[in-house]
Amino acid sequence: MRTSRVLLWTALGLGLAVIYFPLVVVLLNSFNADTTFGWPPSRFTLEWWSRASSNEGALHALRTSVAAGLAATAIALVLGTMAAFALQRYRFFGRNPVSLLIILPIALPGIVTGIALNNAFRTILGIDLGLLTAIIAHATFCIVVVFNNVVARLRRMGGNLEEASMDLGATGVTTFRLVTFPMLRSALLAGGLLAFALSFDEIIVTTFTLGTGMETLPIWIYDNLFRPNQAPIVNVVAAVLIVASTVPVYLAQRLSGDTASGGRL
Repeated sequence: MRTSRVLLWTALGLGLAVIYFPLVVVLLNSFNADTTFGWPPSRFTLEWWSRASSNEGALHALRTSVAAGLAATAIALVLGTMAAFALQRYRFFGRNPVSLLIILPIALPGIVTGIALNNAFRTILGIDLGLLTAIIAHATFCIVVVFNNVVARLRRMGGNLEEASMDLGATGVTTFRLVTFPMLRSALLAGGLLAFALSFDEIIVTTFTLGTGMETLPIWIYDNLFRPNQAPIVNVVAAVLIVASTVPVYLAQRLSGDTASGGRL
């Protein structure tokens, strides 16, 4: 038993090291004064952070990423919540296939989704690629995250409190506002945070659906990764991206685990 525990903890430690040690290296290199990134760092500096804060390309890419992420998250919250209510609260013919179709986009390879949407926008719909097409593309898989969070919360909630509210004379709107929404609030926030993080980090689908001359932050990092004069700034931007991705996921995990309080914040 003791040997098994040691082996499991060792395997866990090795797995976490493989995942997180490269991220720690990126964070440290963002302060590394050596432009060749000699290891271990001989000294540290904030110069690269100062340069990154005034880099127009990175700042513009950041604004594009935030705009796309917020818009895609807003669309996902509306459509994902509506889909979750429809499939969880009602029984109808084709319910299971519809549920599969909603979840499928996040399971498809990104390059397949990107090519399919690119063809749909340019060939079938005749729409020029731009920020709007990227937002729509991101929303297709962000909906899945919101849908899964809301469905899971609806299953835990049941319908007794809503039925009691309506039996006492409350309308459907009043019941949703005073009973349903407060219990769904943390699930919606968790789903929104995860959707934003997913959109903010996306690169493959974005490459096929974003307009020419436009860049999100992940695309900017990829384009500048192998330029020697940009390498230190890329490390800074990557460090910011790590933090920006970790915080929403952490908050979403905490909110999704809030079962004892019935989803109240």
